[in-house]
Amino acid sequence: MDQLEHGPGDVEPGKRMTVLANAVADAKELMDRGEHETNDGARTELAAGEVDKISAGWPEAARMGAAQMVAQYGQPNEGTATKLLWYRRGPWKRIQVTSDEVVHKFPTPHADFLTQYIDYEVPVDKLGELGRYDGSCLIDRTMGEAAARCDSEAANILTLNLMHEIVTGSRNVDDARDFYSETLSAYCLGEPAPYCEQFQFDVPSGRGDSDQPVPPGPKAAQAAKKVEEFLASTGRA
Repeated sequence: MDQLEHGPGDVEPGKRMTVLANAVADAKELMDRGEHETNDGARTELAAGEVDKISAGWPEAARMGAAQMVAQYGQPNEGTATKLLWYRRGPWKRIQVTSDEVVHKFPTPHADFLTQYIDYEVPVDKLGELGRYDGSCLIDRTMGEAAARCDSEAANILTLNLMHEIVTGSRNVDDARDFYSETLSAYCLGEPAPYCEQFQFDVPSGRGDSDQPVPPGPKAAQAAKKVEEFLASTGRA
C-alpha cells in the first residue's frame, strides 16, 4: 500500500485543534444566521466564449453536454480545466459537467459526465433501496441533496423521478430499473417519455440533515474544552 509522504499523523496537535475550533465557529455563525450551507460560487459567472475554450479538448460527449447546458441555462458560474458548474438554474440546485467520464453499465454501457442536483431529503431507511436501484443516483444526507449522474438531462430527470417513487413506496427497485430502461430507450427513439421530460413531483426546498451530536466521552469533553478556550482567545466564542 502506498504511504502518504505527509499525512494526518504529521499534523501538529495545535494545528489540529485550530482547524476544529474554526470549523466549530463557522458552523455557529451559519446557524446564528439561520443558514445550513454557503453557496458563494453562485456570485460569479464565466464570460461568453469561455466554455468553448475550456471544453475544446474534452471527450465529444462531454463537450456536447456542456454546450447543451449553456444553451438551456446560460453561462456557468464557475469553470476549471475539467469542470463547469451552474448554481440554481431551472429546477436544479447545482449542475456539473466534467471531462472526467466514468463508465456506467446501467441500463447499457455509457459514460457519465453530467451531474444534476436537487434539494431532496431521503429517509435513512430508503438509502439501501436507492443504492440497489442505481449507483449513479447520489444521496448526500447532510446537504439534503439528491443527484443523478448520467450523459443527459433527460436521463437524470428520469433517475430522480424513479428515485422519488421508490422513496414514496409507489414503485419497487426491480420495476424502477425495468421502467428506466424502457422509458429512456423510448425517449432516445423520439417517442413520448414524460418521465424524461419533467419532474413528476414537486421538487422540495430542503434544509438538509445536520444530524445530532453524541454525548461526549472523556476525550471529546477534553477536546470541547480546548475548542472553547481557543475561541475565547481569538474572540470567536
